Amino acid sequence: MITIERTETAGWEAAIRGMRNPMNSWDKSDSGVLDDDIVIGHNDLALMTKLVNSGSDHSKFKRMIIVTADITAPLYWWKEFDTYKVGTVANSCSTMHRIHKQEFTLEDFSTEHLTKDSLEIFQYQIFFWLNYCRERFLETNDKTWWWQMIQILPSSYNQKRTVLMNYEVLSNIYRARKDHKLDEWHDLCRWISSLPYSDLITRKENDND
Repeated sequence: MITIERTETAGWEAAIRGMRNPMNSWDKSDSGVLDDDIVIGHNDLALMTKLVNSGSDHSKFKRMIIVTADITAPLYWWKEFDTYKVGTVANSCSTMHRIHKQEFTLEDFSTEHLTKDSLEIFQYQIFFWLNYCRERFLETNDKTWWWQMIQILPSSYNQKRTVLMNYEVLSNIYRARKDHKLDEWHDLCRWISSLPYSDLITRKENDND
């Protein structure tokens, strides 16, 4: 399970100016802002597409188009996302400081693919035990019970992070993960395809169609 909220993009105007610096062709730029949304003109979009088709060395402007979003996903997915260290920044909800602050509920975990038997085991063993350890920690302030929560917490636990990325990073993610076996990557790639001018992200290099 993954949810992506509060998506924002920025940096378009600077990216377009920088894109035109090598040939001093700023006078050919025809983009603008309408109702706080970027509207890329025909000339600028044609140059962007040409540079994307020429490869990442030529499409450095994509690194200047910033995307921020709040992403909630299970720890097993975040473990894979964390391989993308360059060009990303993330601030997460703290498991260490907040794990005991509220009772665990089933909505705190990604369990949509569990069978009936697996879900019963999860509820009556892991889920029940986590809440029991939480209650004991709150009652005694004995860190032993805190450790039980930390070390038994399953990788299906959902964590929220506010993430900053750019169009170049998203291109790498899209190419590498669009056919991944995890549903979360498929959902993220669909979100990528919904971003403004997402063809700059999803099109293949040297694709002149």
